[in-house]
Amino acid sequence: MHEPTVKHLLGTSALVLLAAIAAAPAQAQVATPDETAAPADDIVVTGSRIRRSPLDSDKPVVTVDQTSIARTGLTSVADVLQRLPSAAGGLNTKVNNAGNVGGPPDGTGVSSGSAEVDLRYLAAKRTLILVDGLRFVNGSAAGGIPASVDLNTLPTNMIERIEVLQSGASPLYGSDAVAGVVNIITKQSQVGLKASAQYGTYRQGDGHTQNYEASYGVQNKASGTSVVFGGNYTKQDGVSTADRKISQWPTPGATSCAAGGCSSATPGGRYDVLGGSYTLNAPVIGRNSVFPSDFRRYSSATDSWNFAPFNYLLTPSERYGAFLNFKQALSDNVNFRTKLIYTHRHSQTQAAFLPLFVGPDAGNGNLLDTISIDRTNPFNPFGVTLSSGADGTPANYSTIRRRFVEGGQRVFTQDVDTFSATMGFDGSFHVGEHKWFWDVNGVYGLNDAHQLFTGNVNAANLARALGPVANCTGACVPFNIFGGATIGGAGSITPEMLRYVTFDQRDKSLQQLWDFTANLSGELIDLPAGPIGVAIGYEHRDQYASYDPDPLIVAGLGADVPTSPARGGFNVDEIYGELRVPILKDVPFFNRLELDGAVRHSNYSSFGSNTTFTASGLWKPVPDLLLRGGFAESLRAPSIGELYAGPSRFDATIDDPCTSAPGGSFQTNATVRANCIANGVPANGSYIEPNGGQLGVFSQGNAALRPETAKTWTAGGVYSPSWGRGFSRGLSLEVNYYKIDLTNAIDSVPASLTLSRCAFNADPVSCAAVRRTPAGQVGGINGRLLNLNAIQTEGLDGTFLFRSKDVRGGTVGLMVNAAYLLKYNIVPPADLNAPVQEYAGTERGSPDQAYPRFKFNATLDWSTPGYGASFTGRYISKVDERDGIHTMGATFYGDAQVYLSPAWMDYRWRLTLGVNNIFNKAPPPCFTCQSANFDPTTYDLPGQFGYARLSFGF
Repeated sequence: MHEPTVKHLLGTSALVLLAAIAAAPAQAQVATPDETAAPADDIVVTGSRIRRSPLDSDKPVVTVDQTSIARTGLTSVADVLQRLPSAAGGLNTKVNNAGNVGGPPDGTGVSSGSAEVDLRYLAAKRTLILVDGLRFVNGSAAGGIPASVDLNTLPTNMIERIEVLQSGASPLYGSDAVAGVVNIITKQSQVGLKASAQYGTYRQGDGHTQNYEASYGVQNKASGTSVVFGGNYTKQDGVSTADRKISQWPTPGATSCAAGGCSSATPGGRYDVLGGSYTLNAPVIGRNSVFPSDFRRYSSATDSWNFAPFNYLLTPSERYGAFLNFKQALSDNVNFRTKLIYTHRHSQTQAAFLPLFVGPDAGNGNLLDTISIDRTNPFNPFGVTLSSGADGTPANYSTIRRRFVEGGQRVFTQDVDTFSATMGFDGSFHVGEHKWFWDVNGVYGLNDAHQLFTGNVNAANLARALGPVANCTGACVPFNIFGGATIGGAGSITPEMLRYVTFDQRDKSLQQLWDFTANLSGELIDLPAGPIGVAIGYEHRDQYASYDPDPLIVAGLGADVPTSPARGGFNVDEIYGELRVPILKDVPFFNRLELDGAVRHSNYSSFGSNTTFTASGLWKPVPDLLLRGGFAESLRAPSIGELYAGPSRFDATIDDPCTSAPGGSFQTNATVRANCIANGVPANGSYIEPNGGQLGVFSQGNAALRPETAKTWTAGGVYSPSWGRGFSRGLSLEVNYYKIDLTNAIDSVPASLTLSRCAFNADPVSCAAVRRTPAGQVGGINGRLLNLNAIQTEGLDGTFLFRSKDVRGGTVGLMVNAAYLLKYNIVPPADLNAPVQEYAGTERGSPDQAYPRFKFNATLDWSTPGYGASFTGRYISKVDERDGIHTMGATFYGDAQVYLSPAWMDYRWRLTLGVNNIFNKAPPPCFTCQSANFDPTTYDLPGQFGYARLSFGF
């Protein structure tokens, strides 16, 4: 398949941009709020394809406007949305692990530097992202084939508002709308210039953030031309784990490795050879090490190495981009529209120096596990060949582990280009007295990602450099793995050795989207309660993706996380219809009563046909009270990565029951001991793997996957009392209930469950999924994707809105959004004979995700044209870690902001000052989390964040 470059597409887009600007008038004025409001005939709708008043929606929708975004002081759309109580968080720039612990076991790929939103804790892949009601290309970062949109590709100054539909909506929008829909509405009209510059930093003097945005709009009513275009630049500096107390050791609150969690791959080396486990007394530089005088017995408590301070707590990122929205009226009833979006991202993740593991118990799953170190290697201090057993000779060593300090830290650099082009026609016509609306749209999206990993090791060259010295000829340099190193000092691996065994790993990935839609909506006939509304439409979509790791990685010659190439695609044809029938109106106890239903039929090339439907109702017994309820079927087709991904390893933080280390069950449970011995663990108890370490889980796509299906029930009401209008401009209370039952969830059997069922129950399927080395080490756990679990969740959402009448020239407002999680259960299939996993009120850990029972955001503000202030409180209830020991306490964050907009500048300029986390609240420590001892999907980075913003035209 032809894979176009972003540079080629940008050249074409530039011509469109120039043509649009040329069509616009030469002069314009600074916009006023009324001028930027969306026109009445906008084609953007959320929650229904039939036009209606947003005040009478039969589905729960939360709206986030530009004012709400600006009040957060955040520069990422995803960061704003992840604060919604109904959102579970998701991947963001606080997540550093994505680049160095491998692909997640759910098959969604690695998206280092990306940002996503996850509604209802159902994962980002089950939340549909739309831009102006149309699909947007999925993101990636050259680490697999993810199934969700990278929200960092959407400039915030392009956004008019964001509408979040908190209900399943597949009959209206198609696949992925299981948890809900995030519809990002872009600016369709603007007059004049709007610009802003913001600088922020943490109190500790790091994590500096710069954000510069500008947009310009022109309107020509005579010609029917409307143009809005703009650009943005954002730079975020990193924060090191060494600079926050919570993340300086692998275990919260630790001051030494005796607390556990440290690495056995040390700068001094760990040498499990000739029946013993040794390390160096001190690095041996300038001469060859001598055994036994330079060595001593290795102790996990005193010799393991603290890798924690060498990671990022906040990953650095740099983004720039541009957008264009162009509309041309071709007649009184026909419009042509085009939208172009381009974003470039340069980001990094970072890990500690490469842990080099060689030997039969290394567990790499590649050539490194078969390396023998020849006795003729000039640096071998043991006087014999250390045999891996791969050549048929008995193995006499288990593993050599050496932290590759001389090669520098592992740095993963992503360069990602995202381009989207949308073109369409829309219009209206009358049939009798009824007005009909139509639109046809074409979307093309491209995400082109490249990742550079510096400092990987070529296993073939390393094997040659450690092998017989007679075979190390030409460019080969004998390798000294036995001398150790000091952090920031000298090491036994010389620059010549480094040049021979290391290489720069270059990976790439591509995602493409082609989407065509046609929609028609209008009114059929009039009933006593109003006209019957109808909408019908057609959609054809093609998606293609590829992931190409470095050829050396494909050949199994890397020393870091192994992965495999993948490519594939699918297409789908869909038709839908929606009907709204008003039943009663303006009669006692029935101010309004109406029913709505929709159905969609889909035909996928990947699995076949499917039909979903939804039905909902709205009842207003009195004008002040709206009651609603609904049922929806939803569908999520298997993503390209889930279908076609090759084997990839995820290093999960889980405990092995078969270890003889403290916390293991081998020595204390006779059943476990017998089952573990049968699985390949030595009977003498010599397998002593400390708990809290990482074990390799190998996930893989599955072309036989079937779609996930869900049933969603919703019920709720909105009370907007007329008696409140005497003292307020707006007063309303909204409460909604939801219940979602998802079946055929695509996932892999949790590795911890696989280990447990093998050890405690001798389950043959589980034991077959665990591969062990001759010494009993876990060499890998099979985690192939399956249609596996059912997910059951239910909860409550609440929203309170108040805006006063004039108070000293301004208004006082209070907005409260809250969510209460009643249940979140994962139900394994019956043949696993595993218990239901109840997650509400707990922290999952690895991958990190908290499921707090209760969350709320509340914002109190006083706003005038010239000045104002606001305070936002964010509350997260306590969660229990699933180890049965630790609890992460309730957390309350406070954010404050003030602004000044001088009247003598006609209120065009505004200076805004703010502090997020003004109370300097630290995140609760997490003992089971994969990240830096806290859950970055739920909690803020430690420290106060202050910012200043100067804006014009707002």
